[in-house]
Amino acid sequence: MTTAKTFQRLATAAALACAFGSMGAAHAETVVRFGFAAPLTGPQSHYGEDMRNGLTLAIEEANAQGLTLDGDKARFVLVSKDDQADPRTAVQVAQQIVDEDVNGVLGHFNSGTTIPASRVYNDAGLPQIAMATSPEYTLQGYDTTFRMMTSDTQQGAAVGLFIVQDLGAKKVALIDDRTAYGQGLTDQVAKAVQKAGGSIVAREYTTDKANDFTAILTSIKSKGADAVFFGGLDAQSGPMRRQMRTLGLEVPLVSGEMTRSDTFLRLAGDAANGTYASLAGVPLETMAQGEKFAAAYEARFKSKPGVYAPYAYDGAWNMIAAMQEAGSSKPEKYLAKLAGLTRSGATSENIAYDDKGDLNEVAVTIYEVKNGQWEQVKTIVDSAQ
Repeated sequence: MTTAKTFQRLATAAALACAFGSMGAAHAETVVRFGFAAPLTGPQSHYGEDMRNGLTLAIEEANAQGLTLDGDKARFVLVSKDDQADPRTAVQVAQQIVDEDVNGVLGHFNSGTTIPASRVYNDAGLPQIAMATSPEYTLQGYDTTFRMMTSDTQQGAAVGLFIVQDLGAKKVALIDDRTAYGQGLTDQVAKAVQKAGGSIVAREYTTDKANDFTAILTSIKSKGADAVFFGGLDAQSGPMRRQMRTLGLEVPLVSGEMTRSDTFLRLAGDAANGTYASLAGVPLETMAQGEKFAAAYEARFKSKPGVYAPYAYDGAWNMIAAMQEAGSSKPEKYLAKLAGLTRSGATSENIAYDDKGDLNEVAVTIYEVKNGQWEQVKTIVDSAQ
């Protein structure tokens, strides 16, 4: 009798274990980790936060949809690291991200951090979609590198042509901050200025930590420049614009997308008017789903999106969409789907990559500060093919 009861208890326990096991299997999930790195502290932290918010919005939307990958419900998480906009720190952070067994990388932000970090990710076979715009990023021969924005080659060509043809500047002075981004963009602008018939009367250099440009600007003034192009951050272009006004250097300051920010307006103050900045892509209100994105962003973060948030959002969805097509979050299975991806997103109806990982669609918008606000001047949309 005792033996029979014992067997009955064992059978009941086994049945319960099987039942709970089946329930567990039915609710099993695949955790998909996206590595993310950007400057999250220091003077560039507003760029990193904007990018991270865009990624977060995409990931939360994907989780709400209950997507299935590798046979189980997928739960997407962001593994965030602060690379401090420093190349050496970025390499260390990249290895930490790899060690956390991520399924793909959405970052870095700066070109100077993205390029050295990309080697770590490529060695690990991890697809990477970065905000970086330096041409060098996708010219390394890796099949793992993709962009969120138009490259500096494409943007620089449009800006250089604008300076000569639209602003009528024949003599152009150049300043860059010696970062991969600043120098790379300025190099492309220089080529375009000369191709358009302009001349480079000065090529000056600073750093991404400097705030006194008096000596550089005085030298440029003596050479009779019709316009100044600066490749660098708003933390430098703001004070630079103020100092141009103080020195009586009354010519346009032209810069890239990192200057087209509220931070620049605040730092430049009353001197901001007459500054031009290029931005990869089109204005938010004219993006394919710009209004929808802005509404979702403001509802989630209680603030307006910055320049980079919608591109980060699309970058995340590009990787998620590639995984969906492959039915797997394993890099070796979805990488080819990412390379061949075509989709309509928030920023464009025609998102696709060329054989290097650059975006096929080239869009550049020029803005000018008028009455203390950035206003659109012109938009150029073309194909990179």
